[in-house]
Amino acid sequence: MMDYSNTDNLSRIAQDCWHRLNKAASDRRHAFHQLTIANSDAVGQPHQRIMVLREADGDARRLRFHTDARAAKVDMVGDGAPVSVLAYDMPAKIQIRMSGKAHIETDTPNVDKAWEEATLYARRCYLADPAPGSFTDMPISGLPTELEGVEPTVEEAEPGRTNFALLYITIDRMEWLYLAHTGHRRALFDYETDKGWDGRWMVP
Repeated sequence: MMDYSNTDNLSRIAQDCWHRLNKAASDRRHAFHQLTIANSDAVGQPHQRIMVLREADGDARRLRFHTDARAAKVDMVGDGAPVSVLAYDMPAKIQIRMSGKAHIETDTPNVDKAWEEATLYARRCYLADPAPGSFTDMPISGLPTELEGVEPTVEEAEPGRTNFALLYITIDRMEWLYLAHTGHRRALFDYETDKGWDGRWMVP
């Protein structure tokens, strides 16, 4: 992690942002492990939710999340819908706002691999019936009663694979903000296919 207090190197800042995201994907205690994802539905209604970051690939400019294929956001995202992502690290005093295009995968080798790598407790989440977002007459988890608070076996969790999907977001803009009592710093990074990152300083 770099010291931002004296830096004027835009390239290093962009690299550090992706370094932090990459680390957060495997570190549950990292402030960037849970990110805010926002998008609009077909009638322009805004939606936000917190999602766990599973992978960050700076070279591909891509973030990966897990989701239930029956969730409302899957239809909203479709294949290429615009989304925004917000990350904030209070101790480090760093905010990163990102925007890009999202798509869903449900039946690819990537999805199979992610399912195999998921814990049995994580797989259990996709056994909910009725589907996430369904209305009910009482508060329920949706999980089979016998599996509430219990780690399922591989066989018990397997039916959830049908409902398991990946949400990928390809980032095309990243805005970095560093908060400091001596004076904040802010920069914007746009990605252009033939030039890579185009970074510019901004007034905080």
